[in-house]
Amino acid sequence: MNFELTEEQKDIRRAVQEFTQKEFAKERALELDQKEEFPFELWKKACKLGFVAAYFPEEYGGQGLGILENTIIIEELCRADSSLGLAIAAAPIGCEVILEFGTEEQKEKFLPEIPKGEAISAIVITEPGHGSDVTCYDTKAVKSGNEYIINGTKTLITNATIAKYFITFCQTDDKVVPPRKGQSAFVIESNREGVSVTPIKNKMGIRPSVTGEISFSDCHVPAENLIGLKEGQGFKQALYFFNHGRMLVAAQALGTAQGAFDRALRYAKEREQFGRKIVEFQAIQHKLADMAMKIETARLLTYKAAWYMDQGKLNPLLTCMAKCYASRVAVEVTNEAVQIFGGYGYIAENEIEKFYRDAKITEIYEGTNEIQRNAIAGFLIRGQTLVP
Repeated sequence: MNFELTEEQKDIRRAVQEFTQKEFAKERALELDQKEEFPFELWKKACKLGFVAAYFPEEYGGQGLGILENTIIIEELCRADSSLGLAIAAAPIGCEVILEFGTEEQKEKFLPEIPKGEAISAIVITEPGHGSDVTCYDTKAVKSGNEYIINGTKTLITNATIAKYFITFCQTDDKVVPPRKGQSAFVIESNREGVSVTPIKNKMGIRPSVTGEISFSDCHVPAENLIGLKEGQGFKQALYFFNHGRMLVAAQALGTAQGAFDRALRYAKEREQFGRKIVEFQAIQHKLADMAMKIETARLLTYKAAWYMDQGKLNPLLTCMAKCYASRVAVEVTNEAVQIFGGYGYIAENEIEKFYRDAKITEIYEGTNEIQRNAIAGFLIRGQTLVP
């Protein structure tokens, strides 16, 4: 058993750190947070350096790296800035479905633009009336000749207002029981007639990671855009995505927690009260110790889940645990970081309040933590364990 990163993995971490130290200006981050704008310039620079869609095979423009390496990249991006990092990391979201289930023609058509910084994708699943329930959809896709006509509304969609490609899940058969057997996924270009997008503003956090609602009104999509060219595979494809999505969120949460801890520790060493540095007070020391232990535990669990995926041993129990635990740690650590900063932590220019706001979403999207606990319990009840 070896817990040491490879030299390549260490080099990747250092490269991301150098990039963020040079490019992630605090003032710019605060401006984008206030304006709720996507960091296009930073995204393009990150693409040029190979930090976006690094897990894509080289033939589709990626670096051919593993999930663990991608986890390290996301962790370091979010450590530097919890919202800029997430905005960049989520630019290829949903493309895992095309990579795993798409035809060769679909992969060649839709994937290469993503790592080049020429296109952004979106995973289009959540509906106003269903939320975490992905066992049925109100959005319908009806076959008509060599195309499908799609009608319905999706909401709370990351990258909705900037994506070129929507990886969209629909009900292609609304009579089959259970409904999940009648689901299918399509790649829908955002400029197609019948597609309209409405921005969702005034979010609590991750504001540079833009969000919107997508409506499809008699949107005609060619049958060749059906992922895998076979109906009824949508539920399986969605579950596959969620395993990857949970790893993205776990890495985001891990980086957010580490970034908040870094700032809190530095501040505690500098801030004086009652004639002493506050880091000398036992109450502060205990907070820092607890924060560090939680972060390291989350890191071990997240890296283990990523490593298993890279060995071809996808373990949904582990990915659920990693997402659920790392997100809770992010919320707890950022909360303590604000407390260490005191009143100054409540002010935007010190970044900590933004980390605190950004952390909360990790407990909600890609399946709420309540849903994760349901899934974890289900796996355990069915006999799956982590220890033989």
